[in-house]
Amino acid sequence: MSTLPNCPKCNSEYTYEDRGMFVCPECAHEWTATDTGEAEEASGFIVRDANGTQLADGDTVTVIKDLKIKGSSSVAKVGTKVKNIRLVDSDHNIDCKIPGIGQMGLKSEFVKKAS
Repeated sequence: MSTLPNCPKCNSEYTYEDRGMFVCPECAHEWTATDTGEAEEASGFIVRDANGTQLADGDTVTVIKDLKIKGSSSVAKVGTKVKNIRLVDSDHNIDCKIPGIGQMGLKSEFVKKAS
């Protein structure tokens, strides 16, 4: 017996398949198999580095370009490792603490995941 996914709306386990669609008998919600994957992606916030690698909270990244710090004469040099990043949903999608500079926000396009 194949296991069908629970209803994404009411989480009912009594779903059934009808002509390529999944149907929930409790709330009458209908969806396709591709809708299930898209719903999971839409609910999660995905951040990728300059190479396209997915980043997660707590990762270590390396700066790939000299970055001038606004309001200061400091520069974050190429190759600077930044540990324990935190992902946020804003213009600068990485919050971090850069050694020697302090707390700041970075754009993911200027970093790569450290191995």
